[in-house]
Amino acid sequence: MRNLVAAALFVLGAASAIAQPYPTRPVRLLVGFAPGGGVDISARLLAPKLSEHLGQQIVVENKPGAGTNIANEAVAKSPPDGYTLLFNSPAVVINTSLYKSPPYQLRDFIGVSIFAATSNLLVVPAALEARTAADLVKIAKQRPGVLNYSSAGPGTTQHLAGELFKLRTGTDIVHVPFKGSAPSLTALLAGNVQLSFVNPVAVGQHVKAGRLRALAVADSKRTELMPEVPTLKEAGIEGVEVSLWYALLAPAATPRDIVEKLAAGVGRAARDPETRQRLRDQGAEPVGNTSAQFNQLLREELERWSEVVRVSGARVD
Repeated sequence: MRNLVAAALFVLGAASAIAQPYPTRPVRLLVGFAPGGGVDISARLLAPKLSEHLGQQIVVENKPGAGTNIANEAVAKSPPDGYTLLFNSPAVVINTSLYKSPPYQLRDFIGVSIFAATSNLLVVPAALEARTAADLVKIAKQRPGVLNYSSAGPGTTQHLAGELFKLRTGTDIVHVPFKGSAPSLTALLAGNVQLSFVNPVAVGQHVKAGRLRALAVADSKRTELMPEVPTLKEAGIEGVEVSLWYALLAPAATPRDIVEKLAAGVGRAARDPETRQRLRDQGAEPVGNTSAQFNQLLREELERWSEVVRVSGARVD
């Protein structure tokens, strides 16, 4: 009888543990970039609001390297229990085509929700004589192989924007990748590179202070943060439209109820008046869409970026 009672108590305890609502402990949020860039800034805006929604701490953990593949692989191979999540940009999609042997595939993830969207600006140091995108193209053609452009790493939209810019303008500009937007931006501010495609979240303050000059927007429309800056198409350069989003993803087999709870938290954060204003002050637009909407976009993005990689000729071994 005593053994039967013990067994019954064990079963009840196990059932109780299983029935506990998610989450019951802190959640890790991996970011594949160094601190200070647009993805990292947005992740740290989302974390406290998502923590309020879930009732548990969200720990943002930077794992830069290999064009975000270190963080991407770590999450793709984590238990699908909602306790290890990924916050990334289109780099998570681009890398599956850009790298010869990527350590994961997009099917290893389920999209939770896009937190915010923005664009990339073509920027140069204030000391560079280029005042317009046309000026920059002229300089690049006069000095083939001399100008350098920085990016937050292989596979980022900054990298692909740079390659598309070279392709569409017929210029020879050298790619210098870094482990995140912050060190890439530092190199640009120091004049160690002559141009970069940087999102307004990271670069706005430097443009306003006169340290950098924004020449054009690499998107289909101007940014509200700097409405006076033309798009590249308006500047006479077609085919360099590289939109950018910041989003939450989870391992593919994560239970649907956990995914939906996380998506609801992202949506709630994106609708929060204070958070919306902070995003807009940095040139980003709050989104907070559903998991179904995000996964449809991911499928479209995979097709689009595969074609961009093919056309640009960009490749990483």
